[in-house]
Amino acid sequence: MNKDSLRREALKYHAEPVPGKIQVVPTKKYSSQRDLSLAYSPGVAEPCLEIAKDVNNVYKYTAKGNLVAVISNGTAVLGLGDIGPEASKPVMEGKGLLFKIFSDIDVFDIEVDTTDVEKFIETVKNIAPTFGGINLEDIKAPESFEIERRLKEELNIPVMHDDQHGTAIISAAALLNAVELAGKKMEDVTMVVSGAGSAAIACAKLYVAFGVKQENIKMFNSKGVLKKDDTRISDLQREFAVDTDISLADAMKGTDVFIGLSTADVLKPEMLLSMSENPIVFAMANPKPEIDYNLAVDTRKDVIMATGRSDYPNQVNNVLGFPYIFRGALDVRATKINEEMKMAAVVALAKLAKEPVPEQVNIAYGETKLSFGREYIIPKPFDPRLISVVPPAVAKAAIESGVAPQQEVDWEKYCQELQMRMGNDNKLVRMLINRAKTEPKSVVYAEADHLDVLKAAQIAYEEGMTNPILLGDKEIILELKKEIEFHADVEIIDPKSDDQKDRRLQFAEAYWATRKRKGITLYDAEKLMRERNYFASMMVNEGEADAMLTGYSRSYPSVVKPILELIPKAQGVSKVATTNLMLTKRGPMFLADTAINPNPSAADIAKIAVMTEKTVRMFGMDPVIAMLSYANFGSAEQESPSKMKEAVAMLHEQYPDMVVDGEIQIDFALNDEMLKKKFPFSKLVDKKVNTLIFPNLDSANITYKMLKELNKATSIGPIILGLDKAVHVFQLGASVDEMVNMTAVAVVDAQVRENRKKK
Repeated sequence: MNKDSLRREALKYHAEPVPGKIQVVPTKKYSSQRDLSLAYSPGVAEPCLEIAKDVNNVYKYTAKGNLVAVISNGTAVLGLGDIGPEASKPVMEGKGLLFKIFSDIDVFDIEVDTTDVEKFIETVKNIAPTFGGINLEDIKAPESFEIERRLKEELNIPVMHDDQHGTAIISAAALLNAVELAGKKMEDVTMVVSGAGSAAIACAKLYVAFGVKQENIKMFNSKGVLKKDDTRISDLQREFAVDTDISLADAMKGTDVFIGLSTADVLKPEMLLSMSENPIVFAMANPKPEIDYNLAVDTRKDVIMATGRSDYPNQVNNVLGFPYIFRGALDVRATKINEEMKMAAVVALAKLAKEPVPEQVNIAYGETKLSFGREYIIPKPFDPRLISVVPPAVAKAAIESGVAPQQEVDWEKYCQELQMRMGNDNKLVRMLINRAKTEPKSVVYAEADHLDVLKAAQIAYEEGMTNPILLGDKEIILELKKEIEFHADVEIIDPKSDDQKDRRLQFAEAYWATRKRKGITLYDAEKLMRERNYFASMMVNEGEADAMLTGYSRSYPSVVKPILELIPKAQGVSKVATTNLMLTKRGPMFLADTAINPNPSAADIAKIAVMTEKTVRMFGMDPVIAMLSYANFGSAEQESPSKMKEAVAMLHEQYPDMVVDGEIQIDFALNDEMLKKKFPFSKLVDKKVNTLIFPNLDSANITYKMLKELNKATSIGPIILGLDKAVHVFQLGASVDEMVNMTAVAVVDAQVRENRKKK
C-alpha cells in the first residue's frame, strides 16, 4: 500500500462508520422495566452493600476483574515521539482492540494531560479502583521507569509498562531457543545491545535473570558504548556501563548475540562476519531493522535471525505477551505482575515453539510444516494455542510467588474456558488473508466497473493478496480508479471491445469444442464470449487467471449458470454445492448447502457433507458435523428427517473416521449439555460442532442470512464446492469487506489446488 492510500484508508477506517475503534457494550438484559430496576435503582443497591462489607466482592459483582486501563500521556507514541495525550488516543484504542481480540479483556483507554511524574502517578492511583489492571503505554524514559516502579509499589492491582517489558518477554523466549539451537549456554554467551532505552534495559535485565552474565553485555546508545564515567546516562543505564571505551565494530568481534533496539542499518555485514559461529541477531528496529534480513542471511548462512517484522521469520511481536500476561494475572486476582510471572510467560512461549504446530497455523503462514528450528524459534501471533498456554503459566506463577491468593484451580477446565473466550473474534479472517498474502494469485473480477467491486480489488491488491484482472467497461473502470486513487497498473479488459476479438474467438472455439453436441454453434459460442461471466470463466479455464469472482450485480442463479457450463467438476465430484463460513460468537461455523441445491437427496447430502468437510480442513480446522433436521435420531419419519438419517448412515459406513451425526435438531447440536443428557450415544457428545449440513436450500439459505442480519455475524461465501477451478460467486450486493474476504478464499483455494498438482 502506498503512502497516500495508507493515509486515506487509515483515516477512513478510524472515522467510519462511527469514530474510533472501541465501544462499551452491555452484558446483561435491559429490555424490561424489571431488568432496569435490577441494573440500576433500586436493585443496584444490593451489590453496592455487599462490596461495602467486603471490597473483594467488587470482582464478583462488577466488570473490574476483566477491565484493564491502557494509560498514556503521549510522550513517546510509537515512532511519532511526544505528540500529546489526544494524539495518542488512536494508539491507545488500538491497544484496547488487541487486548479484546487476543485475550477477551475489556479496556478503557485513559489519556492523561501531564508530563509531571507525581501528577501522573496521583491520577492513576485515584482511578485505579475502577480497574483490574493497568497497562502503561508510550511514556518516555526515564520517567516511565519511575512511574511503573511507584505504581507497582503503591497499587494492589497488576501494573506493567508494555513498551519496557513486552519486547523483553518475547525476545527472551526467542533467545532461550536460539541459544539452544546454536549449541551454546546462556551463562556463556557474550552480547552486544544496540540501543539503551527502556526496552533495551528491560531486555537486558530479563536476559540476566535467565543466566546471561551482566559483565558479558555491552550496551550502546547513539553516542557509543555506555561508560560508567559518563554523567549523561541514567542510573538504570549505568548498571550496564563499562570502564573502557570500545567501538561497536570492535565489540562485535567474536560476540555471540546482537540485540538491536535502535535504528536501521547499524549492523554492517562486516560486523556480522566478525561474530562467533552460529551468531544470533535480533534486529528489532521497525520498520527497517538494524540489518536487512535478506542481507544478514546472505552474509552468514549460520545466522539465527529475528526481527520486528511480520514478513520475515521469527517476528518479535508484543502481542504474543501482554494480552495473555494480563489474562493470567486477572484470572487469579494477582496484585502485581512480578518477575516470576514474566519469566513464566517466557518459558511458556519458548516451550510452545517446540511443540508440533497446528495445521491451522501452517495454513495461515503458507508453510508446509512449521517446526522448531532456525526459522521458527517463537510461536506465531495467530497460534490459537497461545490463549490456553501462556495465561495458565502466568497464573500459576502468580499463585506460587504469593502475589495472588492461594486457591484451588482446575487447570484443565481453566484452559477450556480460555479457549471458549476466543470464539467471537475474527482471527480466522486475519489468518485467511495472511495465508493469501504468502503466495498471491491472479484473480479476475468480472464486474470491476462497479465501484464496490473495484474497491475490493484495490484492497486485495494493496494487501498483497492478488494482482487483479479487471473486467468491464474500460472507460468506467479508469474513471472509478481515479476516483478512489487506485493508481496501480493492473490489467483491464472489456470483453466486448474490438481489441479482444482474437481472444473471444480462441475462447469460443475452446467452449464450442465441449458443447457442440449440446446444441451450441460456434456463432453462439462467439456471442456468449462477449458476456463477462463466460469470458472470465474461460480465462480461468485457459490458465490466464488463477481464480474468478463475480455475482455482485446479478442474481445468483443467473451468474452460476455460465460457471457450471464452462468450469468442469473436480475429479470424482458429481454434485456441486456451496458452504458459507459464518463467524459467530461461539466460533467459526460452516453451513451447507446455502445456494445451489434446492432439495438434495440423501446421497447428495452425504456428498455435500464430504466436500464441506474438506473445505473446513482447508481452513485448518477439524470438522465436527451435525446433520440437521426438525427431529432427533428417528423421532419422526417424514421425508426431511428420513433422508438426513439415511445420509448419516452412508457417511458412518463410508467414512467411519468422520466426526458426523444426526439427524438432529440444531439446539441439541449446539448445546452439549442438552445433547449429553438426552442423547449420550451421539458421536457429537463432548465435541464442539462447527459444521452444519441442512436438509434443503430453504433452511440453509434462510439460516445463514438470518445469522448475518440479526446477529451481525460475518459471512464468507457462498464458497463453491466441487469445481475443478477456484471460481466463486458473491452474494447480490455484497459489501466491500465480504468481497475482500471472498478474494482471500479464492486465492487460498487456488493455492491449495496448485499444491495438490505439485504433489
